[in-house]
Amino acid sequence: MQLSVSKIEALRELLATPQSIVILSHTNPDGDAVGSSLAWAEILRKMGHDVTCILPNRYPYYLDFMPNISSVVIFKNDEKGAAKEALKRADIIFCLDFHLLSRLEQLGDIIDENQHAKRVLIDHHLDPSEDFDLMLSYSEASSTCYLVALIIEQLYGIEHISRSMAENLFVGMMTDTGNFAFSSVTPDVFRMVSHLAATGISIPNIHLNVYNSFTEGRARLFGYVINRKMKIFHNGTVSHMSITEEEMRRFWFQQGDSEGFVNYPLTIKKMKMSAMFTEHSDFIRVSLRSRADIDVNLFAQRYFNGGGHKNAAGGKSFMSMEETLKHYEKCVKEYAAEGLL
Repeated sequence: MQLSVSKIEALRELLATPQSIVILSHTNPDGDAVGSSLAWAEILRKMGHDVTCILPNRYPYYLDFMPNISSVVIFKNDEKGAAKEALKRADIIFCLDFHLLSRLEQLGDIIDENQHAKRVLIDHHLDPSEDFDLMLSYSEASSTCYLVALIIEQLYGIEHISRSMAENLFVGMMTDTGNFAFSSVTPDVFRMVSHLAATGISIPNIHLNVYNSFTEGRARLFGYVINRKMKIFHNGTVSHMSITEEEMRRFWFQQGDSEGFVNYPLTIKKMKMSAMFTEHSDFIRVSLRSRADIDVNLFAQRYFNGGGHKNAAGGKSFMSMEETLKHYEKCVKEYAAEGLL
């Protein structure tokens, strides 16, 4: 994959002198959001910039091992106002791993208060908004961490990727590709992985921390959801699962515990599309996954005011859980009638 030379040069010019920089990523941050933010922050600090990483809410507990993660400001828990202060004085605001400022929720309003800061997007989602001064947006990229690695390589040289940067970048590249199993994985992804591995990172240890460090409650919740809450319909090709707030309490739910649940029905041979509905206090989070040519990005845009990638997307519902599930099943029938499923 080739990055735009003119955009890399524009970014180089923006960073030519020390700047006050804020790095933001999306609500409910995952491995790619956290990994890309931490790696990008480290290289910028190394080049003399003052950098603050801000996340709207807390990352999943199993990412606690990631290098320098303690330096991240969690906006939801920021009683001292560090996030607001950093955004107020920022010269550049980097937005990583999301394509719409609405993904920041309340943080979006605070960004608008700073009219002088340059806004730079580094992302791989479809259909980005135009609210940015510079956009390094490549939907064909397998992850934002892969993009950040390419940008560091072209700006400063791949030798400037430290072991801690490599560990953070590998987390995002691994998690956003289904452990390097998705169609977005290219030979160049593996070229970059080889460079990351050469820094001395422990790939088995990273895999252990991300995929095998869950709580007992999460294991029991997973069994309950698969056994009691998974519905398969449309001739065995579509499924949905759901978790209510009461069920979360019953299984001692922690942020990130339901991550990956939506992928499991796709292990069934005939399955084409899977959905996961997670109840929050004022909305239901919708996660969608699909195989091959089934476009859940379009499905999310059309029916749940969301979006994402062709085979992985999300959105929100403001109906009750019962109404949401009925709406989903109705939409599946409509989608199939148009020949899209």
